[in-house]
Amino acid sequence: MSKTAVIGYPRVGSQRELKFWTEDYFKGKISADVLQANAAELRSKQWLLQQQRGVDFIPSNDFSFYDGVLDTAFLLNAVPKVYRDLRLSDLDTYFALARGYQGPKGDVKALSLRKWFNTNYHYLVPVLDDETEIRLNGSVPFDQYSEAMALGVRTRPVLIGPFTFLTLAELKGKKRREDYTAAVVAVYRQIFERFTVLGTDWLQLDEPALVTDLSADEIALFISIYRELLAGKGGLKLLLQTYFGDIRDVYAQVTGLGFDGIGLDLVEGKQSKDLVLEKGFPQGTLLFAGVVNGKNIWRNDYGKTLTLLKELEQSIPQERIVIGTSSSLLLVPYTVAAETALPEEDKKHFAFAEEKLLELNDLKTLFEDPNYTENPLYKENAALIQSRSSHRDNTVGDKISALRNDDFIRLPVFAEREKIQKRALGLPLLPTTTIGSFPQTAAVKALRSKLRKNEITAEEYKTAVKQKIADCVALQEEIGLDVLVHGEFERNDMVEYFGENLNGFLFTQNGWVLSYGTRCVKPPIIRGDVSRGKPFTVEYIVHAQQQTEKPVKGMLTGPVTILNWSFPREDIPNRIIAFQIALALKEEVADLEANGIRIVQIDEAALKEKLPLRRADWRSDYLDWAIPAFRLVHSSVKPETQIHTHMCYSEFEDIVQDIDNMDADVISFEAARSHHAIVDALVRAKFKTEVGPGVYDIHSPRVPSEEEITAAIVAIKEEIAVEKLWVNPDCGLKTRGEPETIASLKNLVKAARGVRSTL
Repeated sequence: MSKTAVIGYPRVGSQRELKFWTEDYFKGKISADVLQANAAELRSKQWLLQQQRGVDFIPSNDFSFYDGVLDTAFLLNAVPKVYRDLRLSDLDTYFALARGYQGPKGDVKALSLRKWFNTNYHYLVPVLDDETEIRLNGSVPFDQYSEAMALGVRTRPVLIGPFTFLTLAELKGKKRREDYTAAVVAVYRQIFERFTVLGTDWLQLDEPALVTDLSADEIALFISIYRELLAGKGGLKLLLQTYFGDIRDVYAQVTGLGFDGIGLDLVEGKQSKDLVLEKGFPQGTLLFAGVVNGKNIWRNDYGKTLTLLKELEQSIPQERIVIGTSSSLLLVPYTVAAETALPEEDKKHFAFAEEKLLELNDLKTLFEDPNYTENPLYKENAALIQSRSSHRDNTVGDKISALRNDDFIRLPVFAEREKIQKRALGLPLLPTTTIGSFPQTAAVKALRSKLRKNEITAEEYKTAVKQKIADCVALQEEIGLDVLVHGEFERNDMVEYFGENLNGFLFTQNGWVLSYGTRCVKPPIIRGDVSRGKPFTVEYIVHAQQQTEKPVKGMLTGPVTILNWSFPREDIPNRIIAFQIALALKEEVADLEANGIRIVQIDEAALKEKLPLRRADWRSDYLDWAIPAFRLVHSSVKPETQIHTHMCYSEFEDIVQDIDNMDADVISFEAARSHHAIVDALVRAKFKTEVGPGVYDIHSPRVPSEEEITAAIVAIKEEIAVEKLWVNPDCGLKTRGEPETIASLKNLVKAARGVRSTL
């Protein structure tokens, strides 16, 4: 008998319950006990659901109040002294690491945020300094395992593996990564012992770092860690779980170490199948075969998946193949059943987390059936896959076919444009601006809700939004910013809004996916060829510009970010989808320019996100079309029109030259949480584009002082010429409250003016 497994399950709740409970706790509306009780109830529902759906290996400890990597750091006591010195409760110390803290007990910034490998989920970067004392801290994984057992659900606890934890951690001090290894291994052995006492059968250790390019030293570190751990695991069965790619660099080592189970991604892992078939698989070890896509929402093609499983069966007996998800289902929405507005013709082609549980069960049934092609489950799925419409638009296809090299080149060259723009815009040194969005207050959300419920007309909504824009422009004038924005009050999300105004997209009502902490997004679904019907940002941007003599930025989301933050179709290459979106945005840029908008920002926040994890694939599989897609959007604008872009929460140092080749005029980066590490990389690469490294972190509610921002500007201008330097926050201000936003921006302007006065 084969079995099924889920690597991890969504945790925010089908109606984002956890988000609202946690934010109520932050506001003091509920107690820690109520928050914990609510979370326990949510966990129980999800364990029982997976049990009812027939999942054999159900995860526990995949729940988190903010981030799983942060949970691991907390469990290992990797809590820097500055946070411990606040003398807060364990829960509030945890949230201080996640969000920062500013109050009577002190003032600390949050840990850095980074993209979780090639996804739009963000993890918090653990910090290991010379004072870090690695030890077992708390009992959360054991408590959650016991919770599930009390419900009659035997789970497989999940932990971030020690190798990935050490790989992701930021080192501050004299110690090397290897100096923490013995203590980390000792804690994991304690964890093994605790779970053994509890009667746990299996423990899952997630090691996604193994799918990246590994050096000889990194491989040696991995081997040393697991030789010691496997020698002391006792009767506990260990599953080494990988995802987001293949483990070509360490396949022989992994299969030779003696794991009880090895999880391989057979969706994104280019070489996973060949590694198994060509190099063999250890006797007695279970293969947890990741064949149900954990990152996209299209129904599984049972024919293709069963063909793959039958190939694997040539090397591994069926009873040792566990049919699983390719990654945690954290990356997809909860259930298609909640989507009452999607057309049935489209909805039947989608599988969210709950539906993927059913797919696992179907595949198990079919895999065990020697005549599966005659099984009604198989026939029904084959007919469904065959009926999937591509929604092709020949006009769009003709435009893509007609593209030539010149369509991706902007003239004159940057150095000439820079001079022209400085004369045309007349901005001071160290010009101040924001990234785009202003706080989405309760009033703004209520306005949008009234429109959805038909309580106000579209014209009444537009009038109200325009008043919000006028107020926002007036506020920015009062604060003293140099380049203004319209505030984006008409936009629910920086990708969803664009999808709603372009052809080829579908939208969910409840398709929420966690991005970081309590922040959720609703990715659009790309179901057909993308095109633009009419201008959709121009009216609001022009209205904002009419309120002021200062330049107002036109705000667009870039083609690569729209693609990366959507669920893409699977019948054409991502390159083609990106070019389709780029052509649609190119038309919008032309209309903004024609209506007198002198600065246009085309955000590519997610450029790094889908960069292949293997360096060998960077060019051919991604950068060779992602960078041209951006250039296609702005290649035809006048030299006087200044093109901005923005990028956040990824490590960009390795592709700085490619970013420069996007040929924007100004690029703003997230930089505050990463301690402005990007600045050194820009200097080394002789970066030509003007830059705005974020001078304060907007993902934390704390208000930076004028002195703090001044220090950041002074430090940056020591490395970057002031003629090329902009002053701005890290990211958009959508998630922040109005009081903290106003206070922070006032300090930003004062700091910029103060430094400017010394030049």
